[in-house]
Amino acid sequence: MRWYLRSKIHKATVTEANVEYVGSITIDEDLLDQCGLDIGEKVLVVSNTSGARLETYTIRGERGSGVMCVNGAAAHLIKQGEEIIVMGFELSDKPVEPKAILVDKNNRFVMYLTEKAGDKTPALA
Repeated sequence: MRWYLRSKIHKATVTEANVEYVGSITIDEDLLDQCGLDIGEKVLVVSNTSGARLETYTIRGERGSGVMCVNGAAAHLIKQGEEIIVMGFELSDKPVEPKAILVDKNNRFVMYLTEKAGDKTPALA
């Protein structure tokens, strides 16, 4: 068994960082659906801006809002305006085809990305 990337939101912009909220990351429900992440699912969040990496879980954000809110203690590591990648993984005995999406600066879906073993650059789906 190995851990494989299953879901990815690439180049999202943090719309809010709320240290007062009890942990998690709030994500627009449209984006959750498009990349295959579930509510409450454990995710790895990586900041392209600061290099910070953290694990948390997803909370459903208002559909169509573009919300990408880092909550709780994680808000000390990743701030509003930072560019992030959100990734979900699956434990499997065979490779998993990831569902990766690229979003614009307003966290609106742009396109699906494909990543093949050995490729360094995602391609258009």
